[in-house]
Amino acid sequence: MQRPASDAREPADDIGSARPPHPFPYQGSKRAVAGHILLYLPAGAGRLIEPFAGSAAVSLAAAVRRRTRRFWLNDSNSPLMALWTEILERPEALAEHYARLWREQRADRRAFFFRVRERFNRTREPHLLLYLLARIVKGAVRYNAEGHLNQSPDNRRFGMHPDTMRRQLIQVSDLMANRTEITALDFRAVVTEATDEDVLYLDPPYQGTSFTRDHRYWDGLPYADFVDALELMNRAGQSYIVSYDGRTGTKSHGRPLPDRLRLRRLFLHTGRSSQATLLGRTCETVESLYLSESLVERLRGSKPAADGASTKPMKLPFAG
Repeated sequence: MQRPASDAREPADDIGSARPPHPFPYQGSKRAVAGHILLYLPAGAGRLIEPFAGSAAVSLAAAVRRRTRRFWLNDSNSPLMALWTEILERPEALAEHYARLWREQRADRRAFFFRVRERFNRTREPHLLLYLLARIVKGAVRYNAEGHLNQSPDNRRFGMHPDTMRRQLIQVSDLMANRTEITALDFRAVVTEATDEDVLYLDPPYQGTSFTRDHRYWDGLPYADFVDALELMNRAGQSYIVSYDGRTGTKSHGRPLPDRLRLRRLFLHTGRSSQATLLGRTCETVESLYLSESLVERLRGSKPAADGASTKPMKLPFAG
């Protein structure tokens, strides 16, 4: 399921300054804060690697802003990465499959969703997953103990209109095809292949849903194992950014990474919590962003990106 990352081509001119396309929603996506995260991508980065790619929001933002020419998208969720392969290599055919499903759901879209879900759990066909992601509650991908997708549909929505979906898929392919490698590996197998010029962005699945024995995402990743992997990355002098823990109001989400990793910890202020708003409360969500020592050194020696001035700075910007 790999594609060579050589023979890179420039993005299409008509999307070079546009908002990044996003063909499917995904819980935990960094779409809203990707511009802030890219402030810490040093000039001259050889490749942006996402070992926990998900919706690849940061890579898509980097491609639109032309911050780097090559990408590596990986996720242990193999059906998801099969979908990414279709998006990059066969967007027109994928759009046709999606449009057919979207039209067929009209009679009873709830019952139709469950029929498609049952078929996907048997066949793992990528176009079925795209339809399910477009309809799923809160974009929250959940699997049972047998590895079957078991999330329910959002019955208020039909999913993205086929015309819009087609545009999104083609734009993503124009941005990233022929210069992106796609894999479905354990993240450790990916980080060991990173070079000195690469930058890794690690956004592990939310701790409350997957860093336990309850593998509601796809597979688990214990806290200690992740910390051990970061220690090995430090010894190798790798440049990386990690999104991990945070808080909403006074409620903490996840366990902070330990001081012994010597990471620069910053905070992304992502605005009001939608759940708190529904409950009539005003609670701001803050997410932690960690920078490795090697990355900090590279940033000290690099010039700001050309588009950096147009990106709204964080409340606690990098300094030092």
